[in-house]
This record gives sequence, C-alpha cells and structure tokens, in this order.
Amino acid sequence: MSPAYRLRVLVVLVLCTAAEAMTAASPSPRFRAANILAVETVPGRSHWNFMSAVLRALTDRGHSVVAFTSYPTQTSRFAHGNYTEVDTSGVLLQHAGERASRVLSDYSRLSYIVPSVVRWSREFCDAVYDMEQIRALMVNGADTAARFDLLVTEPLGSECVAHLAAAVGLPMVYVVPTPMITYMQPSIVGHSANPAYVPHLLYGSAVRAFRHRLANTAVYAYGRLVRWYAELTAHRRPYDVGEPAKPSVVFVNSHHVTEPTMLLPPNVVHVGGIHLDRTSSGKLPTNIQEFIENSPHGVIYFTFGSVVAMSSLPDHIQDTFKNVFRQIPQRVLWKFEGEMKDKPDNVMTGNWFPQHDVLLHPNVKLFISHGGISGVYEAVDAGVPVLGFPLYYDQPRNLQSLVDAGMAITMELLSITEQRFLHGIRELLYNTNYTKNAIITADRFKDRPMTPQESVVYWTEYVLRHKGAHHLKSEALNLTWYQYMLLDVILVFVVSFLVIMYLIYKTFRYFYSFVANYLISVKVKQQ
Repeated sequence: MSPAYRLRVLVVLVLCTAAEAMTAASPSPRFRAANILAVETVPGRSHWNFMSAVLRALTDRGHSVVAFTSYPTQTSRFAHGNYTEVDTSGVLLQHAGERASRVLSDYSRLSYIVPSVVRWSREFCDAVYDMEQIRALMVNGADTAARFDLLVTEPLGSECVAHLAAAVGLPMVYVVPTPMITYMQPSIVGHSANPAYVPHLLYGSAVRAFRHRLANTAVYAYGRLVRWYAELTAHRRPYDVGEPAKPSVVFVNSHHVTEPTMLLPPNVVHVGGIHLDRTSSGKLPTNIQEFIENSPHGVIYFTFGSVVAMSSLPDHIQDTFKNVFRQIPQRVLWKFEGEMKDKPDNVMTGNWFPQHDVLLHPNVKLFISHGGISGVYEAVDAGVPVLGFPLYYDQPRNLQSLVDAGMAITMELLSITEQRFLHGIRELLYNTNYTKNAIITADRFKDRPMTPQESVVYWTEYVLRHKGAHHLKSEALNLTWYQYMLLDVILVFVVSFLVIMYLIYKTFRYFYSFVANYLISVKVKQQ
C-alpha cells in the first residue's frame, strides 16, 4: 500500500470521525426550538420540583419556556437564558409546614382527601384563571396560539386545568408528580386500571387475596363516584362549559420498580426520578459532611418532607423517637423545624438537608421517611433501605412497593412504641438482605433505554412534530361510560337472546299445539 493511498485513507477516516462528532454534538436536523407555556397549578414544593425538572430538560434542549409558578427565583437551576418565570405565589399560597395533627386526622381519611383534592384543584384553577396575565392569554387566544406551541400543566383532582389549552387551541402535556392518579385516569387517558390486580393510588396494600380485591374495588368505585359528585355539585365556572381538552402526552413520576404492571396507552410516559440531579458534584456542606464521615457506625437520615412540620408531632411520638435514637450507636440527621428540646447527643437537626446527596453518601445506612414519591426514588437511586411511616395520599402505596421489593419496613405512626421502633431500625441495619435488595432495586431503577430527561425531550418534540400527536390518544376518550363498559352491546346481546328464546318458545308451543290437536283429531276419527 503506497504512502499516498494510506494518507487518503487517513484523511477519509478523520473526516468521518469529525462528521460523527458534529452530528452527536448538534441537534437533530428536524429539531426546531419551541415556545412552551407551563402553568403549575398546585402550590406544593414537591409538585414544582417535578415540574421544574421536566422544564429544565426542555430548556437544556434549547426550547424556550415561560413558567407560572408559586416557587420563583429558581432560574439558577436553568443554565440558559430561554427560561422566564411568572410568580403566582400571591394567588397560590405555598403549601408546606402543615400541622401533623391535621394530616393524621384529616388527610389520611379517604372520605376527606378525595373531595378535598377536587375542591383544592378547582380553587387553584380559579386563582390562576383570575390572574391578569392568564386572562390576557385567554382573551387573545389567536395571539397566544401563535406565540406558543405547547402547554404544560398539572392535573390534581379536576380537568379544569385543561381549560386554558381548550381556550387557546394549544396541544397539552400533563405532568403528574405522583404515580398515575387512579381516580383521574379514565378522564386523562380514557382507561381505568383493573382493580383485580392494580392497587388504587389511595389503597396502601398489595392486591393478592379476595379481601384485597374487594376492598380495592370499593376504593376504585368510591373514588370515581366521589370525584363525579364533587364536580357535579361544585359552583359552575367557565371551565365547566364544553368538553375539556385531553393531553397529548402524560409524564408520570413513576417507574416499574415502584409501580404495579398495568395496561396504559403509549402517550403515558414514565419518568420517575427525573428530579435526580446527575450533574451534582455530591459535595455536602462542611458541617454535614463532617457529621456523616465522623460516625463510625453509620448515619440514619430522618425526614417527613416539606408538607408536615416535624416539630408539630405529638410530644409522646417525638419522645419515642428521641429515646430510641439515644439507644443506638448511629448518628441521626433529623429534618426538624426550629430548636429541638432535649435533643440526643447523636442527633443533628436542620430545617433543610440536601436529601439526595445525603442518601448517596456511602456512610448513610438507613432512611426514615413518610414515603413521598420523590424521596422514595432518591432512596431507591442510592440503594438505601427505608423505614416508612406513611401519612396520607399515595404514601402508603409507595412504601408498600418498597416492602414488596424487600428493602423496606412500614409502621403506623400513631401506634409506634419504643420497642417496635428500635426493633425496626435494628432489623433494617443488621439484616443484610434489606441492603442487598435495595441495591438490586437500584440497579433495576437505573437500567433504562434512555434517561427520564431524554424521554421528556423525545416525546415533547414528538408531539410538536406531529401537530399534537392526537393519534396517540386512546379512542376510549370518545366513548361514553356505557359504551366503554359495553353496556349497549351487552344489552343488544341480552335482548337478542331473549327474542330468540321467545321465538323458540313460541315455535315449540305452536308445534306442540299443532301436534296435540292433530293427535286429538286422529283419536276422535278412530272412535
């Protein structure tokens, strides 16, 4: 092979390599930066954390986003100048620091939480739609449709959030910061999950025996009925007129390691764990880092999230926690508001901790949690066993999924005793099966064909490329409830069967009468 030929081959290889590098580094030739309108209708921190993670994936891709949020000044999380916030905290008050007594007495009751969620959702819609900026968008619908390409919003207990998309004619994407909202699922995607094996969002147990199926079915029926009645009896608003818009795609904060297998249409995309920041350095504040690393027996991290104020727990429950922590050699990081009276020597308290970075530290051995889905995925991602105290809403089911995975134990907060709490901690710390199962669950959680961020970008751009991607929506959305349940078809079969049976009956009766009369006439003639 001549030197000149080798040189030509080398040049071709270099050019091919450079072309591949440029293709990988540049957006797809079909890419077009879109203008996206995002309206967060729920003033909860965890809700916004999920929404903002979705929006960050889109802005990192190059899309422009205008976001209405109760948690502004988050622009530092977005590395580009294509992100604008509109502060809604003046009309949507931030929801945090609830007294534990209210959460334990009200929020944990099914009869309270379902109608309340519907009421709250409608109140949030009223507040947002009364904003001058939103009214301007709706009044100038044609201009809004020309300015924006897509609406991103969150349903909670009502489809009132879809009114904006219907008013201005934009395709819509739902973000659901919990697992799929069972009592909203038929309205969102057209299908209800099967209660024979899929536990309701508010049913905190696995569905295995007959009693589970019976109770789960009752919860399904109750949730649908109560939501329907709450919407029916609510004060009529403009968003109650006409058919609500349906989402082109639904991004759900779920993953198969914590969710039962169920049938869903292709426009439901699981992006559980999207809020986990893979670009974080993992460096903890110095005082927390030293507290963790100077604990020879490991560290326990304890939090009930942002909604419940830990300091408002009944004194006897706080004393139970403190007395048990004094009996163990591990140190404890305890999210606690304000000053703690009679704090154990091995406890560090704080109003806030960088939770994911804390759990990722190899010296953190146990996570004591209420079972919020964001914390669940942070524990799963870190491979840390969980001691759960579910309080309300989806938390019992979230934690039950971890129990089924063999990486968690759950307890009732109001009936906790020092003996049971201490036994639960020791079981999780010293029975290595829980840690092994947590690591297995973490491996399954991370084994994906694409990251949650890539899923969000792909499916959002798919909706944009295909003009709303209405072909992804289930035809079940166009059916009435009796059509979906095939009651009209069943009625036709039943009526047809009855008609056929009646005709058969009449035919047999006719022939019987004919034969009987014939035999009688023959007998008379013979006589």
